[in-house]
Amino acid sequence: MSEDLIELGEYIEGATPDAVFSARVVDGELVVQCAPEGVADLMKFLRDASACQFTTLVDICGVDWPEREKRFDVVYHLLSMRQNHRVRVKTQVREDAIVPSVVEVFPAAEWYEREVFDLYGVMFGGHPDLRRILTDYGFRGHPMRKDFPTTGYVEVRYDETQKRVVYEPVSLVQEYRQFEFMSPWEGAEYVLPGDEKGAS
Repeated sequence: MSEDLIELGEYIEGATPDAVFSARVVDGELVVQCAPEGVADLMKFLRDASACQFTTLVDICGVDWPEREKRFDVVYHLLSMRQNHRVRVKTQVREDAIVPSVVEVFPAAEWYEREVFDLYGVMFGGHPDLRRILTDYGFRGHPMRKDFPTTGYVEVRYDETQKRVVYEPVSLVQEYRQFEFMSPWEGAEYVLPGDEKGAS
């Protein structure tokens, strides 16, 4: 099986040299690295080429690498039921870059791209309706980014006095976020209440 995938990777690399940087088998799955501007053409090739026939778009997702210049990976998962193969297409994009939409190649990409936009903030050029899909209309930020605070920026609650849902900035008392206690087993010089037995 991996021999077939290696051959298929070489074929894809040779047929699309302008778009594809590399094609290799990782953990029994073909992974193709491509340039963002070549994504739509590569998807069309993978769908239409008789040696590929990847006619099913399974998923599109994002990955955040905040320390990298090209911060995000946009990852496409395709399935060829005819060939019984899967391929993972990855492209690296900067935070301010725009990735071409593949909705015209795979109509199912419409909601997947909206999800990646909503959760990571990656923009898709040519998308017919690029707006949030999982978070609320007034939501601030992109919750799957690694620098997004775990508490979020706003708190949503029902106010009994106003008889409506209200949005308020999150305010956490910082004392609750500081943990300075050490266990006696970690070499603390003092004994916490309840640990008297363990220290004697």
